[in-house]
Amino acid sequence: MKNTKIKFRPFTICEWKKEEEFLRKHHKAGWKMTRTNLIGCYFFEKCQPEDVIYQLDYNSDSMLDKAEYIQMFSDCGWEYLQDLFGYSYFRKPLSEMDGKEEEIFCDDASRLEMIQRVYKGRMRPLIIIFFLCLLPNIFMQFHNDTPAGHFLLGLNCVLFVFYITMFLWFGIEYWKCWKSTQH
Repeated sequence: MKNTKIKFRPFTICEWKKEEEFLRKHHKAGWKMTRTNLIGCYFFEKCQPEDVIYQLDYNSDSMLDKAEYIQMFSDCGWEYLQDLFGYSYFRKPLSEMDGKEEEIFCDDASRLEMIQRVYKGRMRPLIIIFFLCLLPNIFMQFHNDTPAGHFLLGLNCVLFVFYITMFLWFGIEYWKCWKSTQH
């Protein structure tokens, strides 16, 4: 019987809760995550089935004081796994919690702060690319009357629609996250 497995499951930046549940479900089935990578591959190792809570924290600033950041969570019983795209992965067995599921966030304000860090950290680069690269290219291609210019205009228009769709979707997801922290 194999002692390792790989699962491909890409998650968007808005789906960290789904990702946490995905990892918890696998651990309950006897597969603990050992690492994940940029393309959405999760590497698992066979283990005793156990209910383990996985938590993700987005804090790209934590890299400045990495040891202190990890120690803070370790002091609360959370095992640090890895960092990926600004997210830090932690886990803690439910049996080590005081009778109820714990979260790395102690209140709604800190959870909302994390959500804001995610959207600022991810949306700023996309907005910069949109305004400094995509929009000027569309404007330039309107004045380019060659076949290549028409092709590039079409390509940039497709990218424009993609970006606008992505901005709207992220905005809606951010609003949902924000609403879920408000009681």
